[in-house]
Amino acid sequence: MFESVQSLIDEHRRVQEELSDPAVHADAARARRVNRRYAELSKIVAAHEQWVSAGEDLAAARELAREDEAFQDEVPALEEQLAQAQERLRRLLVPRDPDDARDVIMEIKAGEGGAESALFAADLLRMYSQYATARGWKTEIIESDASDLGGYKNVQVAFKGSSNDPAQGVWAHLKFEGGVHRVQRVPATESQGRIHTSTTGVLVFPEVDEPGELEINQNDLKIDVYRSSGPGGQSVNTTDSAVRITHVPSGIVVSMQNEKSQLQNREAAMRVLRARLLAKQQEELAAVAADARKSQIRGMDRSERIRTYNFPENRIADHRTGFKAYNLDAVMDGALEAVITSCIEADEAERLAAVGDQA
Repeated sequence: MFESVQSLIDEHRRVQEELSDPAVHADAARARRVNRRYAELSKIVAAHEQWVSAGEDLAAARELAREDEAFQDEVPALEEQLAQAQERLRRLLVPRDPDDARDVIMEIKAGEGGAESALFAADLLRMYSQYATARGWKTEIIESDASDLGGYKNVQVAFKGSSNDPAQGVWAHLKFEGGVHRVQRVPATESQGRIHTSTTGVLVFPEVDEPGELEINQNDLKIDVYRSSGPGGQSVNTTDSAVRITHVPSGIVVSMQNEKSQLQNREAAMRVLRARLLAKQQEELAAVAADARKSQIRGMDRSERIRTYNFPENRIADHRTGFKAYNLDAVMDGALEAVITSCIEADEAERLAAVGDQA
């Protein structure tokens, strides 16, 4: 695996030179891509330098130990440092998801459980929003359909990060959240104190950086306008401001009515449509690729039950990784790091194993 390091070091040098070109920064999308690649390569270069340095230190200690046994005591610690540096470099050399640095559009939908499911959708939105705040991300509600009791039948939210490091990207952390989230608790509407089980669905899409990144033929779009409904101000039920866009070839339909103007709703709908088309495109490529790795952590089946939130026991359990903790109250306040880390580590272990099988 380490044979590829020199080519990556050479690429790092070329990317560094590219970043000094004013033309790169004149194109926002290109500058973003180059900066992301530079951040990823910089970590590999630094890890390689540490590995080389650790090897040189160990070789020097062994040489000195042949002349003076006192230096022999330093050898075990230096061997451990070399092993750690080698493992870190090996992990960084495993190809990662090219979308890890992207921002995310998430859709949270009420499922089985009626009003309780909609209320839990609101709880999940709050959980992810507080997690985003803790990580320094920006949160934007794109579209929402509120329920009567203060929950959401459906809500679409965008999370935007600020780091060029793919390992710190929004998609790198939220891509594992897609699936069915099961909640067990006494609903606010339950007068007998009985525990109910409800489900809420979560869909996660990597967001397209720039509109031009994913070309959409306008002839493939069917656009309908209609009058919005529900709360929203004077424009509700008075103007045709709501927009429904159907991408005919894929059958994907996106509707927007949150904004007061038709233009704003159309722009928001196109933003979501691009994200869904990108996800669909990538899933199709992965499905036909002979060497595609179907992750056990983030599979294609969005109907999979991935997690259970048991309020009476204050327990959260991830069914893919086996993670379990009894701090559900903290998790619902945004303390998701340990849960998400268990998914990241399981996925990383699978990628490492795949590389080992190919070696």
